[in-house]
Amino acid sequence: MSMPTAIEIFKHLPKKNCGKCHYPTCLAFAMQLANSKAKLEDCPFISEKSREELAASSAPPIRLVKFGSGSKIVEIGDETELYRHERKFVHPTAMAVKVSDELSKEDILERAKWIASFRYERVGQSLSFEALAISNDSRDMHKFSQAVELVASAMDMPLILIADSPDCMRAAAAKVASHRPLLYGASEQNLKEMASLAKEISCPLVLKARGLGAMAELVWQARSLGVEDLVMDLRTEGLKEQLELSHAARKHAVRRTFRGLGYPMLIEAGQGEGAVLRGMLAILKYGSIVIFDDLSDAQALTLMVLRQNIFTDPQVPIQVKPGLYAVNGADESSPILFTTNFSLTYFTVLADIEKSRVPAWLLVVEAEGLSVLTAYSAGKLTPESVAKALESSGAKEKSKTDILVMPGMISRMSGKLQELTGMRVIVGPKESSGIPKFLKSL
Repeated sequence: MSMPTAIEIFKHLPKKNCGKCHYPTCLAFAMQLANSKAKLEDCPFISEKSREELAASSAPPIRLVKFGSGSKIVEIGDETELYRHERKFVHPTAMAVKVSDELSKEDILERAKWIASFRYERVGQSLSFEALAISNDSRDMHKFSQAVELVASAMDMPLILIADSPDCMRAAAAKVASHRPLLYGASEQNLKEMASLAKEISCPLVLKARGLGAMAELVWQARSLGVEDLVMDLRTEGLKEQLELSHAARKHAVRRTFRGLGYPMLIEAGQGEGAVLRGMLAILKYGSIVIFDDLSDAQALTLMVLRQNIFTDPQVPIQVKPGLYAVNGADESSPILFTTNFSLTYFTVLADIEKSRVPAWLLVVEAEGLSVLTAYSAGKLTPESVAKALESSGAKEKSKTDILVMPGMISRMSGKLQELTGMRVIVGPKESSGIPKFLKSL
């Protein structure tokens, strides 16, 4: 866990029970701190030493690292859990695709444009790449810096600069230092030069080393050179090694058995089906950034959907805003259908109404993000809640048909619903897929 316990916090407090923190005793204040319901600054008597020790012990086990600028900042790390069900994973795995500096200017721009413009809407969320990686394949300083400058001037995506030569990296990074790119990367051979550059322009640095021992040593050296924002590339070969080392590093970090590995991890996936598998494993097991040589639209979409499912809060269903939505140009002569605010249910029902091409109103009822049958069973979707939603949304003023279509799975509440709303309640199909045929025959 990231936070110390109440007793551990209490040991550092002055034990004056003065009440100036707005709690009657220091122990009560410690309990609120442990639950993140109070701030350490509220205690006026805590010593500087205790403040620093508590701040250090409550820091996330994996450092938060940011790159990019303006509204396009990528945040990675800051994770506190080994398993998703224990709480949730905080920052989704950032996905990036390479652009080689050996390409022509036209090809560089075309490829960068595809990466920047890739978008897919799913259950109300926009899926896209988070970063663009420019690779110094030519090993030519001027080509690399020109390619980096060209991409940076054409689009505002966060950049990852890939180069082994400190001179090439310095020349390119100087062109885009204000964009705060991620510098990839430093190895045992070039650490001093790369660390010096990262410190000089305040950019995060990727470290490359095979094995946990070598990585821990490189992390220690980088920190001693004054660079704190680090990302680890463990240079794994094969899925088995990637899984084993990623899991070991994460386990040591979150259980605080070795803080030297408490940094986000980067996976260089390569290309082809093997890259998709490495990318999937990185999303499932602790990869903070994955860089692909190339991806098709279908491969990218598959990975992004997987990421979307992994990085949701398991305790909070994805929800849409309750209210009344017009579909297919609904007007006063259109019927009203209702469903719950569970995102997947809403988008499924919406798609089936659209498929029918029949104008209709879709009333979304607040049900704490539960599906129709679950919400009904839990008492979250009731005749009273539907009647209340009809009133608050003004649905009866927008539809004069006096027809309310309800999901077939909860038909037993039709009588009470008709009594409360005064509308003609029609039981619709049990499955959403039956909506197009149902609406056409209504």
